[in-house]
Amino acid sequence: MLKVNDINVYYGNIHAIKGVSFEVNEGEIVTLIGANGAGKSTILKTISGLLRSTTGSIEFLGHNISNTPPHKIVSQSLAHVPEGRRIFLQMTVQENLEMGAFTQDGSKLRQDLDDVYKQFPRLNERQRQIAGTLSGGEQQMLAIGRALMSHPKLLMLDEPSMGLAPILVEQIFDIIKALRDNGTTILLVEQNAQMALSIADRAYVLETGKIILSGTGQDLIQSDEIRKAYLGG
Repeated sequence: MLKVNDINVYYGNIHAIKGVSFEVNEGEIVTLIGANGAGKSTILKTISGLLRSTTGSIEFLGHNISNTPPHKIVSQSLAHVPEGRRIFLQMTVQENLEMGAFTQDGSKLRQDLDDVYKQFPRLNERQRQIAGTLSGGEQQMLAIGRALMSHPKLLMLDEPSMGLAPILVEQIFDIIKALRDNGTTILLVEQNAQMALSIADRAYVLETGKIILSGTGQDLIQSDEIRKAYLGG
């Protein structure tokens, strides 16, 4: 579904991503793990068109999207939930969700809203509430719900557990697994390596802009190297 081939990304003179290649197959949860500053978020931003690689290519559903504008990438069924949620704080829950449907046929808006509210009953209870007054967990649900309004085949999630209480982290990861089970392919960037690897089909480990290790989620969670570096083992 997604094939990233030899991308190199710079912030000015800083070489942030160094020859990274990986792929995501349909129906998988694939996670990128690594320390802060390893380049995980930069990779997602490059895939979604917010940053550009100086080399290589990014293919999605067989089409090269390396130079495609971000809004057109969304319309091609690839959605990105950025780090920090980035919801519209002054808008209501429902207005945020409606913004997520800007690439869709308006005739299906009501059905799409109903589907999201069914998936996230907490949002259904807060349809008219100003988004900035929601809890952190509710804001994360809203960010995911807004992305789902674009009918993504691939959903990229950047640090969905950031700042959440442990019980809410479990809820968010249950939601991610349910999305995969319902047919949405997931590319997950996550600081909580233990949780990410526990639900991932496959994983890639990033260090200073390079992939240094890859394997199944279960293989990596049992790796001594990974346990020492990322799992506190």
